[in-house]
This record gives sequence, structure tokens and C-alpha cells, in this order.
Amino acid sequence: MPTEPNAEPNAGPNAGPNAEPSEAPDLLLRPAGPEDAAAMAELHLAARAANLGSLPPTVHTAEETRAWMGRRLAENGEGWVAERDGELVGYLVLTDDWLDDLYVRPGAYGGGVGAALLDLAKGLRPDGFCLWVFESNRGARRFYARHGLVELEHTDGSANEEHAPDVRMAWPGRDPLRFLRGLVDEVDAALGDLLARRAALTRAIQPVKGGPTRDPAREREIAEAMALRAPALGADRLARIVRVVVEESLDAAREG
Repeated sequence: MPTEPNAEPNAGPNAGPNAEPSEAPDLLLRPAGPEDAAAMAELHLAARAANLGSLPPTVHTAEETRAWMGRRLAENGEGWVAERDGELVGYLVLTDDWLDDLYVRPGAYGGGVGAALLDLAKGLRPDGFCLWVFESNRGARRFYARHGLVELEHTDGSANEEHAPDVRMAWPGRDPLRFLRGLVDEVDAALGDLLARRAALTRAIQPVKGGPTRDPAREREIAEAMALRAPALGADRLARIVRVVVEESLDAAREG
């Protein structure tokens, strides 16, 4: 069940581990246990309902959300809650180097809860982390940008359950170059696998076509389809990339 962090757009500075003293000393941050799952699920549901428009409608029932929250705390999620006067006002969930959730209770916006939780995440993941935020959630995107996160990629939403365009953001941690190069390495590894598959398919299709011939119209169609997934590059740049991939794949096929 994919999620996205949601923070109030007017959060003020606050503190977590390795940060300056908190400007909200009445705020208690503590690890979440299984006994907190029900209250966290209710806060999640309330925040989603209060932010319709900025967030797309949820595709899960309240019962499914409650069960999902319990499972993730019991399995591999690292949860933290923010309490004020004994009331749950926010929570976060981290998994590895991802901030899966950051939600603030409606009515508690502007009180430093979101900033305190985000600073906590930075203290817990000093080498950096990523998160997904819906493209339409402009308040959360501004909040994260003010707190040093950068936008890495925009998608058409086909990979999330709501099918709503989203944005991958990242806090690059104490060594931004190392963190971002690590993300580049992950992409390059996947790209290498895809290029190997593409070259193999290019080789396999040649006998079916009757020989190693080019199809410029087909290559343009491929580039235009790719541009829907990578609009920043555009169809013309992608057409040049496709041409090089096809030419080099054909050359490798001839050598093979």
C-alpha cells in the first residue's frame, strides 16, 4: 500500500536528534509501538480526508488502512509519533533509506510538528533518504524544499495505487555528492540491464524483419512514447538516444 509523506505547509523550525534545541518544548517525540497503530491509522485517515484536492482520494477502506498500519509496525517499519499534551499530533514511518510517511493531524498545522518530525528523520538517517509526494500536494513540496529536500523526478503516477502524478524528493544528507552518486549508480545498474535486453531484442528481431534494416518511423514512435515517461528530455532528444541505441545494437549484432 504505497503512501506519501504529507506535512503542513506552514510548519516552523523544530528539532530532532543532532539538531538545535526545539522551539516546541511541549512536543514529545517517541518511538511508535504496535499499540500506537490504531491511533496512527486514524490520524492518517483524517489527514487524507482533510486534504482532498491536494491529495487524491484514498483507494483503501478504513479497515484496510488500520490493518496495513499494524502490519508495517509489526514487520519492518520504523515508526515515531509526536505527542502534545498526551494527544497524537503527528507520526512518521521510515523503511531503510525511505521516508514512507510523515503526517500531521488536521488542526495541528503550523505548530512545528511537521518540522520536528522531519528533523527527526534527518537525525535518524544522516546519510540521506528519499520520499514520494503527490505532484498536486504543492504545500508539502514547498515545505520539504524549505527544509533542504530536492526534487529528483516526476512521474505520470502509473506506478502508484492512486494513478496520480508524483514527485520523488530527497534529503541528500551530510555528504550530498556521495548520496546522489549512490542513486545514480542504482539507475545506471538498471539502465545496463535494460540496454542488454534491448540489444538482445534488436538482434532477435532482425531475421524476422528480413535483415538489419532501420525503421525511422518506428524509432520516432518509440521516442514519443518514452517522452511521456521522461518529459524533461523531450521527444527530439530521446529520438537521438534511440537512434544511437539501435545503431550500436545493430553493430553489436553484426559483430556477434
